[in-house]
Amino acid sequence: MQSFVYTSAHKIVCENGAAAKLAEHCAALNIKKPLLVTDKGLIQAGIIEPVLAGLSAEGFEPVIYSDIVADPPQSLVEAAVDNAKSQGVDGVIGLGGGSSMDVAKLIAILCTGEQPITDMYGIDNVKGGRLPLILIPTTAGTGSEVTPISIITTGETTKSGVVSAQLLPDIAILDATLTVGLPGHITAATGIDAMVHAIEAFTSKVKKNLYSDMLAKEALRLLSQNLLTCVKDGSNLEARSKVLLGAMLAGQAFANAPVAAVHALAYPLGGNYHIPHGLSNALVLPFVLRFNAEEPSAAALYGELLPCICNHAPSGDSQIDCLTFIETIEALLRDVALPRNLAAMNIDESDLPKLASEAMLQQRLLVNNPRPVAEADALAIYQAAYS
Repeated sequence: MQSFVYTSAHKIVCENGAAAKLAEHCAALNIKKPLLVTDKGLIQAGIIEPVLAGLSAEGFEPVIYSDIVADPPQSLVEAAVDNAKSQGVDGVIGLGGGSSMDVAKLIAILCTGEQPITDMYGIDNVKGGRLPLILIPTTAGTGSEVTPISIITTGETTKSGVVSAQLLPDIAILDATLTVGLPGHITAATGIDAMVHAIEAFTSKVKKNLYSDMLAKEALRLLSQNLLTCVKDGSNLEARSKVLLGAMLAGQAFANAPVAAVHALAYPLGGNYHIPHGLSNALVLPFVLRFNAEEPSAAALYGELLPCICNHAPSGDSQIDCLTFIETIEALLRDVALPRNLAAMNIDESDLPKLASEAMLQQRLLVNNPRPVAEADALAIYQAAYS
């Protein structure tokens, strides 16, 4: 049997209404003055009100940092750390989407030492410890609540990742009531993001293992059976709960068997055009799948995933099952009504070579792809995805 190492959050709480009991978890971690990292949209929507009410009822007065934006730049992280240090916080709560949780992770690290963030980019470069950390997702997509990864915008169009076990939280809280008000298009994009995590973890070339496979399959089953329901009826708490759990399982899967070419090609779209990450993944997903399917080992793995996303029984022919898998994914993308091509995002076709060149910078992801991706391959995928 293949050897592997599995890591995740120290504790996971999956309970509707759990966020209102946050004070209990702060007390358990000996947090007295927490920093709540979130965004202004969640404050305006009233989503954090029950969280604050629960903390206040138990005597906690959290410091709120709500300047989080999509694709958070390094300067924002540094400003947030300065603010946290000046306030004397002794714990960090990340509440929101991937951006809020990614920034919260780094604040917890940077508040405890003198190592600059620029020395942390890459894999296992973080030195020292961190403040107690609790992560609470309000979207079902990134799985950031259980991953040792934080993605930060480091240049005008480029992103870098900090990958370290210190970024895993003490507690991850899954409370589906926080996702009920999420608009359909955001639900769709984040849900597809989570499905990509599961698919790429299952086909990851370097660290694929039995445990990540189990997580990826269950994640795909929960997501594929419930995502469309959530998009059409956002008040369906049962479906919301299953999608949120599926996103977390997918996060655990790819935290241990890393993602690959879909993400590598999605990052330049976000960096250059500020397309939300989940939508960036959705735009290139079918075309990366079809590219990878020309590799027989990848086609066999896609075929193995077919029963997780539909009622089709495997045919016994991996090529047929692979094609059915891809066509089922394409049908779901149509059903959730996401934009279908790069032209719809007002991307100039002349920019495609630049995007392909930038995708090649994501070698930490491309090495995981089941089929090698050269710059010419990336360009061909972008051209196929254009219209």
